[in-house]
Amino acid sequence: MDPVGGLLDPRARGAFVLRSLLSAPWSIRIADGAPLTLVAVVRGSAFLDTGTATATIVPGDVAVVRCSGPYAVADSAATAPQVTIGPDQVCRPIPGVVGTRPMGPLGLRSWGNDPDGATMLLTGTYHSPAEVSRSLLAALPELVVLRPGEWDSVLLDHVIREVDRDAPGQDAVLDRLLDLILITAVRTWLARPEASPPRWYTARDDPIVGAALAGIHSRPDRAWTVASLAAEARCSRAALARRFTELVGVPPMTYLTEWRLSCAADMLRRSDATLETIARDVGYASPFALSAAFKRVRGVSPRTLRVNNASTSRAPA
Repeated sequence: MDPVGGLLDPRARGAFVLRSLLSAPWSIRIADGAPLTLVAVVRGSAFLDTGTATATIVPGDVAVVRCSGPYAVADSAATAPQVTIGPDQVCRPIPGVVGTRPMGPLGLRSWGNDPDGATMLLTGTYHSPAEVSRSLLAALPELVVLRPGEWDSVLLDHVIREVDRDAPGQDAVLDRLLDLILITAVRTWLARPEASPPRWYTARDDPIVGAALAGIHSRPDRAWTVASLAAEARCSRAALARRFTELVGVPPMTYLTEWRLSCAADMLRRSDATLETIARDVGYASPFALSAAFKRVRGVSPRTLRVNNASTSRAPA
């Protein structure tokens, strides 16, 4: 796995994938707490407002919303929110708003206020992107909009064909299509001149540092040293240490520790593996060694992280 692949691990499994059919006036306040959402327009248009950024999207556009706080999606900037979507994905009317069509289910994976609505949106929500992709997501602005000429918008056609089918394995099909759209959108944005990708992202293209990063990302369980990473990159220890620090911003062993702990954090949150198994899989000789590194770098123990994550998962919406 690498941090880009980490966006999709676990992939969009169990993600909230929905088609919205809407007739104006309509406005929805999204307060589901999800850190990453894709919004695409099939027909009509939509106005997005995160509080600090706004955009109007039309057919073929895809918006990436990296905003865990409330944001609004509406037919226009002038329409006040009529309903709120909470963490449980339940639609609740906003008190005091009258004279609007009720919103609710309209069939398989469909929702809105009019089955023949002039606007059709596709929404896909990732509730728990991987810890290893944290720096990548942090490089994205709250709202990214890609127009048809900037990305492979043909992917939307596949989702449109699949979203109202009820064939075996359909949820998995939609999850994978959503993954393709997300990874394409993120890559496209990071290639823009105005983007500020994390330093490791651009360092991957360097023949020396890229080889060392590939080794760390794919095999965190190896007993890496600066010397063995230099051998992987076919250069001297001094050359690797100097170039790695210059391009990535931290020394190789510091980056290795951060990567191992991120991988461990994902395993703690997403599996029932024992601390001994996790320690071995991310390159620590014992659970004690992993715990010591966790407390030193992150300020909490692995067990505390796992317990806190379990408590959050069980909390009522």
